[in-house]
Amino acid sequence: MLLKLEKIAKFYGTRLVIKDVSLSVTSGSITLLAGANGAGKSTLLRIMAGLARPSAGKVLCHAAEDKIGYLGHQTFIYPDLSALENLSFWAGLHGRRTDEQALLDILDRVELKRFAFERAGSFSRGMAQRLNLARIFLLQPDLILLDEPGTGLDVRSMSMLRREIEEARNRGAGLVWISHSVAEDLALADAVVAIGDRRVLYNGPAAGYIPEAAC
Repeated sequence: MLLKLEKIAKFYGTRLVIKDVSLSVTSGSITLLAGANGAGKSTLLRIMAGLARPSAGKVLCHAAEDKIGYLGHQTFIYPDLSALENLSFWAGLHGRRTDEQALLDILDRVELKRFAFERAGSFSRGMAQRLNLARIFLLQPDLILLDEPGTGLDVRSMSMLRREIEEARNRGAGLVWISHSVAEDLALADAVVAIGDRRVLYNGPAAGYIPEAAC
């Protein structure tokens, strides 16, 4: 067990966003977090990452802080640094001693190697997202939390993303994935947690989930 939420609720002021949400994430598993826009998925993911506090309930996390990888809507890219310098900075921030070739290999996995020495500020949204994904792959976290990681990615890059997600599961990571294409990504998932009406509508095997149930 990497992460367990028990009866989580979250208010913003007097507005209730989610209530009575319980779920668990285990090693070597992919959980799709489904639901309509505004259902509270991103809020829930931020609570899992320790970036927001629940208003009620418990978060039990058994992954070390430096073994949690979170990808949100912001790319955390430094525009004045090159792609390679961004990766080097992130590696150093997490105490990783990584040589240039290893960083280039990571960039190659996200098809950015030929842009390694270009300033990240010149990148398209899709390229910036791939660089942000490279940060996650570089750190090899035990718990990976992805908030619509396919944003800005074309068909080819989406294939890369799904391959990397599957490889992360195969090495033993636990993943929670907010997908904007649940029907397409369902085959890769082990479990689904669907949020609607501020609560959990479905929490079970991916094989038994009907995407429309979250609407």
